[in-house]
Amino acid sequence: MIERTLVLIKPDGVKRCLSGEIISRFEKIGLKIIGMKMAWIDKNFAKKHYGEDIAEKHGVKVRERLLDYITEGPVIAIVLEGVDIVNVVRKIVGSTYPNESLPGTIRGDFAHISKIYANTKEIHVKNLIHASGTKDEAKTEISLWFKDNELHSYKSVHDEHVI
Repeated sequence: MIERTLVLIKPDGVKRCLSGEIISRFEKIGLKIIGMKMAWIDKNFAKKHYGEDIAEKHGVKVRERLLDYITEGPVIAIVLEGVDIVNVVRKIVGSTYPNESLPGTIRGDFAHISKIYANTKEIHVKNLIHASGTKDEAKTEISLWFKDNELHSYKSVHDEHVI
């Protein structure tokens, strides 16, 4: 089944000039970009992305750090399309905590901070990228970040060779 997911290159990924490298990893395996834009979001929008459920699950401090992190610079929002894409993208991205990510994943190759270090220093875990965790989460996040007319359907070489 062809699915869609949302990926955000977070401010540290943009500032470190890793956007092209990150995007190319998705394209090289045949995932299709059907929407992409850069935005510098405010706290109100960030609160919609990181809802109250984050505070309930991880605590108010963690949510506040996430809100500060996602609003500290521009973000590149991308909608990808492909087979079993939520799971595939999560594997490419790696663990939420970069020090737990395997080499070859985006976080494993370009970040190393641990949650213990971040919590000790009371800073956010700079992990470069967000990827939707479930199909339902992807659907919700895509509709938050993109209007229907900002998503595009087209044939790519991968439609014939990969899918």
